[in-house]
Amino acid sequence: MSKLQNKVAVVTGASKGIGAAIARSLAASGASVVVNYASSKAGADKVVADIEAAGGKAIAVGGDVSKKAEAEALVEAAVKAFGRLDIVVNNSGVYEFRPLDDIDDTHYERIFDVNVRGAIYVTQAASKHLGEGGSIVNIGSGVTRLTPAASLVYTATKGALDAITGVLSQELGPRGIRVNSVNPGMVRTEGTDTAGFTGTESASDFEKAMIEKTPLGRIGQPDDIASVVTFLASDDARWLSGELLLTAGGMR
Repeated sequence: MSKLQNKVAVVTGASKGIGAAIARSLAASGASVVVNYASSKAGADKVVADIEAAGGKAIAVGGDVSKKAEAEALVEAAVKAFGRLDIVVNNSGVYEFRPLDDIDDTHYERIFDVNVRGAIYVTQAASKHLGEGGSIVNIGSGVTRLTPAASLVYTATKGALDAITGVLSQELGPRGIRVNSVNPGMVRTEGTDTAGFTGTESASDFEKAMIEKTPLGRIGQPDDIASVVTFLASDDARWLSGELLLTAGGMR
């Protein structure tokens, strides 16, 4: 039997990149998956089609997780479709670097609303349905250790998510619900491709610098993160909670 057989998972921000890989990985391990998207319905539908083509079960559900009503509707859609909820992956996030002098209300609110408020609202709604053996996995970031210049607001949101992971592991642990965080290093996605990351010899100086800091000698791929999330979602990780797993090829 697959390790996540009869489990139901919600993955936020799963229409592309790391979220899409997580959704596919959870489904491949037997879970029924709710693929959340904010704007890219076509991307989410493609992820669902991929899962179904491989013999899995999935539905796409739109929603802005930074809005409480929409976060609640996402969770309710999962329970309505599959009858229960066991796994939540808070992957939705926005990414933008700005130097200190360029930070304004719009930049701050946009990043905090999705990266922090969204995770809180989804977890709040989901916790009402999670029971013994439930697993929440937050997708943080290695930036909280690297603290790169011009990443003040983004890094602050991921630091907040680290703290949220610890607090909720304490709060939800007595109910048998585990809460962990996977904190990726540099990962090649559609977003990084748009920003000019190539994974080749023509890589930018910044990308080369990231690779040089990584003992395994490359930037990550979405599947590198997805497999760790799937482990944390399973009973194989039943004695792990409150952990921040730096998933970055050895980069420190």
